[in-house]
Amino acid sequence: MIRLLLADDHPVVRAGLRAVLDAEPDFEIVAEAASAERAVALAASERVDVVLMDLQFGAGMHGSEATALIAAADGGPRVLVLTTYDTDADILAAVEAGASGYLLKDAPPEELAAAVRTAAAGRSALAPAVALRLMDRMRAPAESLSKRELEVLQLVRDGLSNAEIARQLFLSQATVKSHLVHVYAKLGVDSRTSAVAAAINRGLVRPR
Repeated sequence: MIRLLLADDHPVVRAGLRAVLDAEPDFEIVAEAASAERAVALAASERVDVVLMDLQFGAGMHGSEATALIAAADGGPRVLVLTTYDTDADILAAVEAGASGYLLKDAPPEELAAAVRTAAAGRSALAPAVALRLMDRMRAPAESLSKRELEVLQLVRDGLSNAEIARQLFLSQATVKSHLVHVYAKLGVDSRTSAVAAAINRGLVRPR
C-alpha cells in the first residue's frame, strides 16, 4: 500500500482528491492537513509515503517551504505538488525545494494515480506541460529568468521598492538594480510596470 497525506487548505478539494484516490486499490489516505505547517508535522509523525502538496495556503507557510522541510528529513516521504499554478516561479521553487513531482489539479484521475505511484517509487513525476516549460528553460538559459530574478520580479509585482526588496532578500540595492536590468533586457521592456505585465503574460509569475 502507498500511504498518502493530502495537504490542501480547501476541504472540498481534499474531499475530491479522497474520492479519486480511494478508488485505487493500492492507495491508503492516512492523514489530511489544511495548512502547510500541519503537513510538515504530520509528515514527520505519521508513516507516509507520498504527500500531495498544494502551494498556496492563505497567509501561512507556502507549499514550497513545506516541501523543502519534508524533503530534507531523513527517510521522509516524497512530495508531489498538486496545484493550479504553472508559472516558472512556482515550478522552480517546488523543484528546487525537492518535490518529486509537479502536477496540475485539472489532471485526469489516471494521470494523478500514475504520478503518485511514480513519486512513491522515487522517480520524477512531472505534468507534460511542466516538463515542457523546464525543457524550454534548459534550451534557452540565456533568455530565461533565473530563480533570483523571478523572486525580485515577484516582489516588484507586490509593489515593493528596491530598498524593500533588498531588505527582504538580504541583498544590496545595487544587486537588486542589477537583477532588474537583466530582467528588463530579457523581457524586452524598460519599466517595472512593463516587466510585471510581460512576466504575467508569459506565465513567469502569477498575477497579484
